[in-house]
Amino acid sequence: MRITDRHGGVSSVPYDSRNLGGMCGDDPGAVAENRAVTAAGFGLERVVFMRQVHGADVRYVEEPFGDDPPPLDGICTGVPGLGLAALCADCAPVLLAEPEAGLAGAAHSGRVGTVAGVVPALVGEMAGRGADPARMTALIGPMACGTCYEVPAELRDEVAATLPEAWSITRRDTPALDLRAAITAQLGRAGVGEITHDTRCTIETADLFSHRRDGRTGRFAGYVWLEP
Repeated sequence: MRITDRHGGVSSVPYDSRNLGGMCGDDPGAVAENRAVTAAGFGLERVVFMRQVHGADVRYVEEPFGDDPPPLDGICTGVPGLGLAALCADCAPVLLAEPEAGLAGAAHSGRVGTVAGVVPALVGEMAGRGADPARMTALIGPMACGTCYEVPAELRDEVAATLPEAWSITRRDTPALDLRAAITAQLGRAGVGEITHDTRCTIETADLFSHRRDGRTGRFAGYVWLEP
């Protein structure tokens, strides 16, 4: 499981420099080069990217989708050496592995997808293919933290009605959402045995892309794969 940062690529401002997102306005050639260099650095020849739509649809994959990926926010595989990537710039990349069953998964979990249950859906898809949640390891990657992710009070209450753990306040005592706490609770309820964190806040960390901080910007990614 690896999390990229914004350094070491070829994209120009405001995507400087390792933008891995193909739908945020960057030069497609630069994105392709950034993806190729990143994959090579991880020793991967093939990586599956999704067309992320803030939903809860997940799919088992055995090869990359090519130039027209379907709308998905979660993928899993049992193919060794096939990388799975979740692109983010304030949403959470959530990576799962169950080596005994030979399965790995990746999800893009922002506010809408978290409420819709994309992470439990991914755990369920993997469990349906023989994985035991108790043997799973999860990594919840960097995201907008619970003291930075400011939202209207009505939206906080709406989310908290489904996920009470998401209720939060900013350092200025304004309404906020803590998606890390919500996703952690979802994984716990799904029976995932080990939950780890990269606790960096994207808004506060200049080495990571943040849409809330910068507006037009690139995407970093969480990668997971099974060793061949």
